[in-house]
Amino acid sequence: MALGLAAMLLVAGCGTPGAPLPPSLKLPDPVINLAASRTGNQVSLTWTMPRRNTDKLLLKGNVAVRVCRKENAGACLPVAANLSFAPLAKAAFIETLPSALASGAPRALTYSVELLSPHGRSAGPSNAAHVLAGEAPDPVTGLSAELRKDGAVLHWNADTAPSPATVIRLHRKLLTPHPSTESAAKPDSQQGFLAPPTEPIEQSLLVDSTTQPAQALDKTIRFGETYEYRAQRVSRVTVEGQTVELAGPLSDPIRVEAIDTFPPAVPSGLAAVATAADSAAGASPSPSIDLSWLPVAEADLAGYAVYRREGEGAWQRISSAQPVVGPGFHDPEVQPGHTYTYAVTAIDQLGHESARSPKAEETVPNP
Repeated sequence: MALGLAAMLLVAGCGTPGAPLPPSLKLPDPVINLAASRTGNQVSLTWTMPRRNTDKLLLKGNVAVRVCRKENAGACLPVAANLSFAPLAKAAFIETLPSALASGAPRALTYSVELLSPHGRSAGPSNAAHVLAGEAPDPVTGLSAELRKDGAVLHWNADTAPSPATVIRLHRKLLTPHPSTESAAKPDSQQGFLAPPTEPIEQSLLVDSTTQPAQALDKTIRFGETYEYRAQRVSRVTVEGQTVELAGPLSDPIRVEAIDTFPPAVPSGLAAVATAADSAAGASPSPSIDLSWLPVAEADLAGYAVYRREGEGAWQRISSAQPVVGPGFHDPEVQPGHTYTYAVTAIDQLGHESARSPKAEETVPNP
């Protein structure tokens, strides 16, 4: 009896219907990596098509795409229809801006794309991608360069109507690249461990366009290298916490050969102290003058040269042909009762010599 009842319950359970499953809407997953850029009057959009729909099922066949654009906080207006791309495709779309959006002051344009199901439905728009509407900034003219000891000074013609929203971007390209850091990192390489880090081939520098005069100092150049500079005006607007740029055309390039023709800084703090002759037993019978000065802090410093004159006579170099290494010198070639005037210069590793330091005068006392 019990076995029969159990069999009846088992048969009845097999026929019980489960909870109904909702019908699939076949909505493609939204795009998450939409990117936008503007060149001239054209806006280029790129994104990757998803592989699955919101039901985690693989998409089959091309997927319809709708592109829309909104200006500032306005409505998102459709700008492209009848687009379709295969799943996982690297999709792209280019819009030529209407004249109204390619003129006027810089302002935000926001693009998004929607992927449509076979019934024209979407799971929502993509991430927002921003560019700027408005007229591109004027080109930079009159770009020139002046080489100084502390770097390259770039000059250009000032903007007739400078705007705080516009900056100057200087593009610098190294025309004399060195071998890769791989060889520099080897202990047996010629450069060794103390070699400076490899310089990037291309770098850029932003400068306030309202600065007067219209110039910028590039302190990061290295002497012995050759560089190419170009410049452009760039409008910058913050949209939803992101800085969006609209760049003007690049200027003509200029070439800068960073040749070091500059002497070191002039030494300072020169002091002279005389020592009289001492006839006591065991003492040195000769008078002398000791010089000291503040060291010159330059990476390419080779040393110093010491000059002396007596009265209004000509300056004579009294140190050897090789630069004096430290900031001090002992002069034993002096006479009691005579007054001597001294000056020192700094010399770099290329042989450039600074001007003479401020003078120091000292009289050798009589014994």
